[in-house]
Amino acid sequence: MKNKHIQVCIRGAGELATAVAHKLHKCNFRVFLTEIANPKAVRRQVAFCEAVYLGSIEVEGVTAELVENINEIFAVWQRGNIPLIIDPKVSVLDSFKVDVFIEATMAKKNIGISKNLAPLVIGLGPGFSAGNDVDVVIETKRGHDLGRIILEGEAEPNTGIPGVIGGYSKERVFRAPQEGIFENVKNIGDMVEAGDTLAIVGGIHIKAEISGVIRGMLANGTNVHMGMKAGDIDPRGIKRYCYTISDKGRTIAGGVVEAILSLN
Repeated sequence: MKNKHIQVCIRGAGELATAVAHKLHKCNFRVFLTEIANPKAVRRQVAFCEAVYLGSIEVEGVTAELVENINEIFAVWQRGNIPLIIDPKVSVLDSFKVDVFIEATMAKKNIGISKNLAPLVIGLGPGFSAGNDVDVVIETKRGHDLGRIILEGEAEPNTGIPGVIGGYSKERVFRAPQEGIFENVKNIGDMVEAGDTLAIVGGIHIKAEISGVIRGMLANGTNVHMGMKAGDIDPRGIKRYCYTISDKGRTIAGGVVEAILSLN
């Protein structure tokens, strides 16, 4: 119960940030999220950033609510939910002090954080140096070291190659073929076969390279640029995985919990 007194700010509310927020919330930390005004999540069913558009969203029994100011953060905590505020520069921290700050935008570079943001500052993935701009880095690359706490140095560099699931890597991810408006033909949770049209951008059809279930997909009407990740197919074909936090997310979240409890 004492963890309720530990306040945590997480910048970002995408898939991995959501996994971390969910785990910390279940462990009785007081968590709030900051986001940009127009997030473009792919795994929208398990991303708290969808609260920006919907007002609130539930992921595995935990609800995130969009708020407008600091006072509303406390009200949402009282309801047992996670507050989310649009504040990409985390200016809220100028007047709202937290015990832990987590950079979880997965920008793969430092976009403006330092160790003076909180007594404990954690960076997820590459782009940070533990002991310099952050206190701790959590490894986010799939493999033996996934979720490892790094106290000196950096995470593995971004390769741009998706992790292997069901024997497939880059084949399972589909991208925008050009700049334009993303038009859904299929939706998250749909079973597809290789060759099926998934979406259309400017008259160009995006076709599935493999068979499986659509685990993530941009929202219909999203503005995209050429090469932008637009979704992914899970070759295992298990629909439940579309609506639940991934093994990768849970492992990273576990590393964050360990870091906080061992260093506080």
